[in-house]
Amino acid sequence: MAYQHLFFDLDHTLWDFETNSRDTLHDLYEQHRLPEKGIGPFGEFFEKYTYHNHRLWDRYTKGFIKQEELRWKRMWLTLLDYKLADEALSRQLGQEFLETLPSKKALFPYTFEILDYLRGKNYRLHLVTNGFEKTQHNKLKQSGLDGYFEAVITSEASNSLKPQKEIFDYALQQTGAQIEQSIMIGDNLDADIQGGINAGMDTVFVNHINQPAHIVPTYTVYHLQELEQIF
Repeated sequence: MAYQHLFFDLDHTLWDFETNSRDTLHDLYEQHRLPEKGIGPFGEFFEKYTYHNHRLWDRYTKGFIKQEELRWKRMWLTLLDYKLADEALSRQLGQEFLETLPSKKALFPYTFEILDYLRGKNYRLHLVTNGFEKTQHNKLKQSGLDGYFEAVITSEASNSLKPQKEIFDYALQQTGAQIEQSIMIGDNLDADIQGGINAGMDTVFVNHINQPAHIVPTYTVYHLQELEQIF
């Protein structure tokens, strides 16, 4: 298959969301002196936030809640676990989280090397992400990834979310790519792999955490360097 257009996911695939979000939350935990408000140890606080964030992102991607609700309710529900019902603080934490997160720069090992390799072989690189428009562009700029991608397709700009076929149709339209020349590369089986399949694309599952696959991708890699064996 002669691929020409490689569509990457960003968070958890290239940009180390877990590390960066943990660092951001730790900053907020300290700055707002949350232990003085009855919040437990940071590790416990982060686990509770992660649980609520994953659950609300799932609801967001399925269209049950709106973007604004996701942004602050993940904080609200985490604070409620500590019997702290403070909507104003929840909204402030939600806003500051999105302002601070893009400044973090942790990437998965070999990110720059693989992008340089692919660009050197004249592949056309794009992003398809469910993240927020401003936040994702800031992440790219701060981490030094902004120069690698011709097109950055966000759910906000396309008015659709992975795994919906519409966001991939929008990406193909914006880039002028043909489906048979395109492949989706990402870490999320439901959003990236099933989404690519829904659109008729081949897929690469970037399985950083060695999780069981309930959806069959075209290819699976466990480290970004292994993409060199495909491309």
